[in-house]
Amino acid sequence: MRLAPRLPQFLFLAFQLLLLHPFLSAQGSKPIDATNLLKRVSSSLKSKRYNEALEDLNAALEADPTLSEAYWHRASALRQLCRFEESEEDYKKFLQLKPGTSAAEKELSQLLQAKSAMETALSLFDSGDFAKALDYIDKVVLVFSPGCMKAKSLKIRLLIGVKDYSTAITESGYLLKEDENDLEALLLRGRAYYYLADHDVAFRHFQKGLRLDPEHSELKKTYFGLKNLLKKTKSAEDNVDKGKLRVAVEDFKGALALDPTHTAHNVHLHLGLCKVLVKLGRGKDALSSCTEALNIDGELVEALAQRGEAKLLIEDWEGAVDDLKTAAQMSPQDMNIREALMRAEKSLKLSKRKDWYKILGISRTSSVAEIKRAYKKLALQWHPDKNVDNREEAEAKFQEIAAAYEVIE
Repeated sequence: MRLAPRLPQFLFLAFQLLLLHPFLSAQGSKPIDATNLLKRVSSSLKSKRYNEALEDLNAALEADPTLSEAYWHRASALRQLCRFEESEEDYKKFLQLKPGTSAAEKELSQLLQAKSAMETALSLFDSGDFAKALDYIDKVVLVFSPGCMKAKSLKIRLLIGVKDYSTAITESGYLLKEDENDLEALLLRGRAYYYLADHDVAFRHFQKGLRLDPEHSELKKTYFGLKNLLKKTKSAEDNVDKGKLRVAVEDFKGALALDPTHTAHNVHLHLGLCKVLVKLGRGKDALSSCTEALNIDGELVEALAQRGEAKLLIEDWEGAVDDLKTAAQMSPQDMNIREALMRAEKSLKLSKRKDWYKILGISRTSSVAEIKRAYKKLALQWHPDKNVDNREEAEAKFQEIAAAYEVIE
């Protein structure tokens, strides 16, 4: 037997209630216009104005508490809004009046799934498993409860957690179209712009929210946090311009400590810090800072070039050539990079020659007496007659020491 297609829920409600006699108000003193009421309910449900539908359904049930279909559809409207406990109560009231109604039982099952999924998603959010929580929200909660504002807000927080800032901006935009003064949406949209380093737009969202509620704790925290970050960043840049490099180093480090998760902004802080450290000759520290910048953005040519300079400072000639060669390929017109590459290649070539001073363990500024003293000490140490167990190695070493002394003397 072929079943007739199922009517949309709002039409089903209208159809069922139209069959009922016009009912009285709760006081029984004044008849309610059932036809107009049902039109309003149908319109509200169709356009997802669930709260308006609830007002009319509440009125219907006040007039006739035995109106089973009103319980069912009120339960459905409440489920859409994820008011799970109230919805579950109404489904059970309907099933008491109309036991065995499979469609209502199915919706009650969906309600319980959505409720459980919401609880799981909140728990996962608290534990930091944002991607898995997002699956529960998208694939269960918002399927069975598409009007749930709590789930929509949580979804945006989860999108920010998985660093999908563009989608977070889109989703929060939908909420603001419904209510331009939605504080939660303003906060979350501002945060998404913040993590994209679009700080001006982020500021505007935070400021609008604070005008609506000056004491909103999260808005205050994010607004003043951003303000402090930009102030610290500007201080670092100003100190670089003034030549106060050591002070600038502390400012860059202070700015980086404010929000380690703000990678879109921190990449520039790491690069700025690396450049200052190179100028100060602190190669090892500069290498670390530039590597941090490249971990965020591997295509950042300036960070690659600066890391090459840092490697020159620590005499990592091969590493310097590799970084500077890659940077030169990425930016072939940059003459500064080409000049640095030539210096690195020259240093690498020189490093492959024998360093006679190093063989004798002395510096290039050693005096004649220091050179002679070092030679005698090493010649005695490596004389073949004193190294009978490793005579072959000692002879080679002894000849190298003698050659070094002959060249330097």
